[in-house]
Amino acid sequence: MGLEHLFAEAQQLSTPKLRDDIVHSLYDRSRQLCAEGVIYPQSQRDTRTERLDAILTSPVWGFPVMILMLGAVFYITIAGANIPSSMLAEFFGSLEGHLKSVFDMFQAPDWLYGLLVPGLYRGTTWVVSVMLPPMAIFFPTFALLENYGYLPRVAFNLDRIFKTAGAHGKQSLTMAMGFGCNAAAVISTRIIESPRERMLAILTNNFVPCNGRWGTLIVLASLFMAANFSGGMKSLVTTGVIVALVIFGIIVTFFVSWALSKTVLRGMPTHYTLELPPYRRPKIFDTVIRSSLTKSWSVLVRAVKVAAPAAILTWVVANIYIGDTSILMYLVHFLDPFAQLLGLDGYILLAFILGLPANEIVLPILLMGYLSTGSLTEVDSLVDLKQIFLDHGWTWITALNMMLFSILHYPCGTTLINIYKETKSKKWTFLAFLIPTAIAIIIPFTITQTARLFGWN
Repeated sequence: MGLEHLFAEAQQLSTPKLRDDIVHSLYDRSRQLCAEGVIYPQSQRDTRTERLDAILTSPVWGFPVMILMLGAVFYITIAGANIPSSMLAEFFGSLEGHLKSVFDMFQAPDWLYGLLVPGLYRGTTWVVSVMLPPMAIFFPTFALLENYGYLPRVAFNLDRIFKTAGAHGKQSLTMAMGFGCNAAAVISTRIIESPRERMLAILTNNFVPCNGRWGTLIVLASLFMAANFSGGMKSLVTTGVIVALVIFGIIVTFFVSWALSKTVLRGMPTHYTLELPPYRRPKIFDTVIRSSLTKSWSVLVRAVKVAAPAAILTWVVANIYIGDTSILMYLVHFLDPFAQLLGLDGYILLAFILGLPANEIVLPILLMGYLSTGSLTEVDSLVDLKQIFLDHGWTWITALNMMLFSILHYPCGTTLINIYKETKSKKWTFLAFLIPTAIAIIIPFTITQTARLFGWN
């Protein structure tokens, strides 16, 4: 059978399995012809790429290596970001004292000081100190893997699973982009040609945690899941918990993609032929500088822009009183009965609602509510932070449910805006909000009720 005949037959076939069979036959026949007609000197064979691909794209070893690689990236990020984050927090804290002196010198009214310093300044600097160090580590590390040629192997490994779910293999690349920023990942779905499969990628990208959620996940995993460990082992256990949560989010991505492809986004997955590039030594210095200056800086600027008004709003609702109770406490009491069903409380649920513009400020808003200070608050140590949580009735179930809610809940404001810009549809933007919100309610509710049934609290 000649290649021309195979191509003609491939164009006539419509089912994905037959198309895959034809492409496989084309590849095998092409390789056979090359083997018969072309002789490569041994020195020109890229044996290193062949040996690595035998492991990294193996049906047996490909996925374990992916998980180990993901864990290594997270461990480097978690272990490396702790000290710089603390240093930035101390630096901004010292500047706050000088700002207070300036306001005192000009005899500024208390409300203006509260709005601009405990509200605006403290909210935005919290975002910078929490976000910048992890981003400065995560983005360059991920970029090095991309430049080395590993990320196309990830897409190759995940292609079959995404196709089984009715999605496109390129969705694995947009999903990987979501680890840095879901808003940017929504734009990156333009690489998917099929409108149906692109919509699947847009609606499910939120299930991988963006950089804005790492702070909450790392702190809670460290305080409650790795509480009995110290030093490097504590970072290792924290990394294991984060990897498990990420894998759970990916599983939810597959499930939701499959459900949507069988209902509102019916259709067959389009064919995806991926040519794997050879491995190459990345330009480390250029990659690190470019990732730090472009990706890290752009995401940080976006986060600060949306965090600043959210910080001001938080200060306002915490400092305007109706009778003897602030607006914030009225909201907490209103939300608490529903939040208790999810294993959370009214403070946590309100923190997520007020944190819609930026996930980075969920934790400081929560602390502000717990401490009733009327401003975004930092604590001196993680020990103090855990004690605050314990004083408000937290258990490991509470921490687990908050981490799951953080991973699964609705996209941030910027991501929703990008979804609307990309889809030009209020319907799909609303579904992008509704689907993860429903899942974020169902799963913690199920875990909480099961835990209460068996007395695991």
